Parts: sequence; C-alpha cells; structure tokens
Amino acid sequence: MSQVLVGSTLSALSTGVGALLILFLQGTITHKWRDILLAFTAGIMMAASLLSLIPESLAAGGILPLLIGIFLGVLTLTIMEKYIPHIDLEHSRKGIEIDEKAMLIVAAITLHNIPEGLSVGVSYAVEQSETGNLIAFAIGLQNAPEGFLVALFLMNQKIKKFNAFIIATLTGAIEIVTGILGYYLTSFVNFLVPYGLAFAAGAMLFIIYKELIPESHGDGNERNATFSFIIGILFMIILIESL
Repeated sequence: MSQVLVGSTLSALSTGVGALLILFLQGTITHKWRDILLAFTAGIMMAASLLSLIPESLAAGGILPLLIGIFLGVLTLTIMEKYIPHIDLEHSRKGIEIDEKAMLIVAAITLHNIPEGLSVGVSYAVEQSETGNLIAFAIGLQNAPEGFLVALFLMNQKIKKFNAFIIATLTGAIEIVTGILGYYLTSFVNFLVPYGLAFAAGAMLFIIYKELIPESHGDGNERNATFSFIIGILFMIILIESL
C-alpha cells in the first residue's frame, strides 16, 4: 500500500513540477513563444494519445472499448464546451476570472489523469513489483508538460502566477485518489481501464485539434508552431521508447 501511495503521489505532483516553471517567467511570454510552447505540448499530447493511450486501450480491451471510449471522450468535451458557463472564482476583490477555453483545458487534463491514476494503481497490484514504479515514472514524465500547459493557459487568463500554479497542481492530485482506488479494486478496474484510456485519448485529441493547434497558429507563427509540434511528437516518442 505504501508503494502505490508514494508512486501515485509522485506521478501526480509532477504536474506541479511542470507548472512550477511559470513562477520563473518574467511577466508574460511573447506570442511567438506561447505558440511554440502550445504546439510543443500539443505534439506531446498527440504522441501520448496515438502511441500510448490508444494502443494500451486496444491491447487491454480491443476495438469496441476503444471506439466507445474515444466517442465518449469527444462527446463529453463537446458538451462541456457548449454548456460550461463563464466562471468567476471570488478569491479576491476582483475575483479570478476563468473563461470557457481555460476551463476546458483544466477539465480535459483532469479527466485525462483519472485513467492514468487507475493505471498506476493497477500496475502496483500485479506480481512484478517494478511494474508500478515504471508506470508511475512514465506517467510522471508525461504529466509535467501538461501541468505547464494548464498553468500557462490560466496565466494568460490574467490569473496570478501562484494561483495558476496551485490550480494546475491540483489537476494532477486526482491521480492519488484513483491510484489507491485502482490498487484496491483491481479486478473491477481492469474491465474499465481500456474504456478510460480511450476516453482520455478522445478528450485529448479534441483539445489538440479544437484548441491547441488553432491557438498556436493564431498570431502568424504557423511555421514555428509546426516545427515545435513535430519536435513535441518526437520528444514523446523518445520517452516512450526509452521507457
């Protein structure tokens, strides 16, 4: 139990490690670098979806859970985009304003972390004790740029850096809960994992094409963003192959 708690916590907190970078940004970043970073993160998320989440879903459950999970992921994000209202968090006199686009990013990453946490918990429940450590490490590496992405979006919504860091870190905290759940309910979770992995992939693909790519091309930096997107894909491929 102690191993799954430590592994889940470390993989979850890596989201905060990525978000920590925004605390060192001087003011706001330029449109050019913002587009480059968004495209790079989109490349990482694309590779993670197509080369990790989708193959794992296929291996665990076959084509039907994959199709159902992706469809539900896309449908959920579509509904959220349509009906999530503007949210005003009254943490100060002026409040913290988060628009629908930022909320979609936060929700997508949080939803994406649910099956990841389950995967960590399930991996610690198998006989090979090192499997859990490997999965937790791999997911932790993937969570870092996601944390930076969430924090960056929140910062661009005029939220204070520290508040953006805290919110981004909390998006990964759900992995601690789902990791413990996955450990104790292995037999039940094993049935749901392929659907959850595909659901996360669908949600991520929606965000990549609907939000990140258009955002990275909105200020005349299409070529730089394209190169960054490809580099992000290659970076994630190297990580996947190395692990």
